[in-house]
Amino acid sequence: MEELTQRQIDILKTIIKEYSETGGPVGSEILEKKYKLGVSPATIRNEMVELAKKGFLKKAHFSSGRVPSAKGFRFYIKHLMKEKELSTSDEVAYKNSIWDERSEAHKLLSQATKVLSHRTGLLSLSVTNTGDVYYAGVSNLLQKPEFLNLDLSRDLFERLDEVAYWEKILNDFDQLQGEVMFILGEEDFRDPNYESCASIFGEFKGNKIKGIIGVVGPKRMYYEIIAPQVKYFSSLIEGIIKDQGM
Repeated sequence: MEELTQRQIDILKTIIKEYSETGGPVGSEILEKKYKLGVSPATIRNEMVELAKKGFLKKAHFSSGRVPSAKGFRFYIKHLMKEKELSTSDEVAYKNSIWDERSEAHKLLSQATKVLSHRTGLLSLSVTNTGDVYYAGVSNLLQKPEFLNLDLSRDLFERLDEVAYWEKILNDFDQLQGEVMFILGEEDFRDPNYESCASIFGEFKGNKIKGIIGVVGPKRMYYEIIAPQVKYFSSLIEGIIKDQGM
């Protein structure tokens, strides 16, 4: 699978699991003790060095441990992740939560961002080709350790009102082949302040309105849980706006 051995794949998957749970750099000792990979800490260390050379891990500041890079997360999302399907009750709850606002796009998308933020525990954001930006859940991010970084939080909260920035992401969907877009860390945000940050967006298209809706949160978010929610919700919104002739 690409240029990784099966052992390296197993170690990368385990590092992502540990990093997602703790948010801290991952060392070989904790992998050996906690996950019983069947190889020595020295072997794990050597494989982690190889994963870093190949760009799948990054060395954390002031620590001997490693953290997954954007490339590592992208490999996990593409090849290893098993999405958790939404239950019927979850789908019904999503639909019921916005159904009463279906006749007006402004109310629909304003409510939709609030609902997605509430259900994911992250910041939710929606952008349309008419220049409207809706967001909700700023307080959710302030409960995440990554966003105690003042530079990151200040930059992000200022950027929420930069319509042109989010419109560019909307336009990038024209080149995307897939149902959702993953924006991961410094590499995709093109800003070192955003190394610990990630976004997932889904697209919706009506007769007149085109837009995206998704979440912003830490790069260690649970993609297998969040991505299916974004995918379903964006599809639901698309169906509603088409039915309403928007």
